[in-house]
Amino acid sequence: MEAQTAAAAAFSSSSTTPLLPHRRWAYLLPSTVRLKTSLCSELSGAVGDLGTYIPIVLALTLVANLDLSTTLIFTALYNIFTGLLFGVPMPVQPMKSIAAVAIAESTHLTVAQIATAGLSTAAVLLFLGATGLMSFFYRFIPLPVVRGVQLSQGLSFAFTAIKYIRYNQDLVTSKSGSPRSWLGLDGLVVALCSALFLILTSGAGDSIDNSMDYSQERPGDSLSIRSRRRVHKRLRILSAVPAALLVFLFGLLLCFLRDPSVLKELKFGPSKIHMLSITWEDWKIGFVRGAIPQIPLSILNSVIAVCKLSGDLFPEREASAKSVSISVGIMNFVGCWFGAMPVCHGAGGLAGQYRFGGRSGASVVFLGMGKLVLALFFGNSFVSILNQFPIGILGVLLLFAGIELAMASRDMNSKEESFVMLVCAAVSLTGSSAALGFGCGILLFLFLKLRQFEFSSFGFLRHTNKSSIEDETSLIQ
Repeated sequence: MEAQTAAAAAFSSSSTTPLLPHRRWAYLLPSTVRLKTSLCSELSGAVGDLGTYIPIVLALTLVANLDLSTTLIFTALYNIFTGLLFGVPMPVQPMKSIAAVAIAESTHLTVAQIATAGLSTAAVLLFLGATGLMSFFYRFIPLPVVRGVQLSQGLSFAFTAIKYIRYNQDLVTSKSGSPRSWLGLDGLVVALCSALFLILTSGAGDSIDNSMDYSQERPGDSLSIRSRRRVHKRLRILSAVPAALLVFLFGLLLCFLRDPSVLKELKFGPSKIHMLSITWEDWKIGFVRGAIPQIPLSILNSVIAVCKLSGDLFPEREASAKSVSISVGIMNFVGCWFGAMPVCHGAGGLAGQYRFGGRSGASVVFLGMGKLVLALFFGNSFVSILNQFPIGILGVLLLFAGIELAMASRDMNSKEESFVMLVCAAVSLTGSSAALGFGCGILLFLFLKLRQFEFSSFGFLRHTNKSSIEDETSLIQ
């Protein structure tokens, strides 16, 4: 008891100790963007979801004539807004189903049709969030089903990442080409070296405990203690390296080495932002072809799965389904009218940013500031640099993000929960539809609960059970 009192007093005195002069500036920042770890870790986490962001934005720019400058400006503002609002590295990612329709189908969507698809999806999410229906769904959807959606999305990212690493990619048609050569500035060696560097520096993504407990060591174990201290010190040094940021900067360097002429194509200043001219036909095509397949994915992965993952990673800062849903709606109602790419929050992006060190809203605020600088300085001409970015390195970043998201499903504690999760994930991956997997997961969960339902609570069955018990008693006698 005395020890606890002393510890409490020590904590109280330490908590009232004034900050050092070089740390007092931290209290000038909102609590949501105060650094939870080091500045390098937050900067590294900022680029954790670019493995998804860059390929989709680049493909939409090349295929659908999306205005890159406008998209960078608005997504930068979204990043800063969400970082200040949520206090976690909440990502801003492209709406993947809309992007897939716009890029992969033979008749590409126009910018106006892409915008109407995003606005239609945003209207549904805004309605569900404002009415509280999204919070209702979030509370009652079984956890194994949510984990199945997360597992399928994570594995889907990982499969795509492996294709990026192994094969040459045509982002315009979203198809894989010939096997990637070993050598070259976008060869397998570059991708594998990047992956090994990330593994050596960040390991499996576990946080390194700054305190070591040697109370269980015996006096004769001094050699073991020194060895553990050395290992712990080395791991702390490695974990402080902004690995993902260094890999991304290395990829930018390779852009200029692959084609030095891109420097001549850079032009100063952003493009002019203007409001789109949208027709009734654009609304009809955008809703039918883009919004209908996107809405279930946004509800499941952009709201429910991302809220559950934020609670797993940051128990004290779990994002609410209502706020995330309304956030997606507001972002798109602001930007889509001007031709910005439809966006949402995604569990994969959150997993990727956490995997590489993002622990607060500062991570995405830094990312937003970087996008804003690029948009204001280079505008649409920056697409020439993105077009030379090594796809193998993007694949490595996407692989780690996908695996981190898939590992969120490791908390299934029973065979029944694992069964529901795996069936949901398998159907989602095979049918390429999270909504289909979600529906199968819900039905399977209900049928399994039906097997365990206690029917004796009904009167006629209670009478039957009573009679059978009396018969069994008489037989025994």
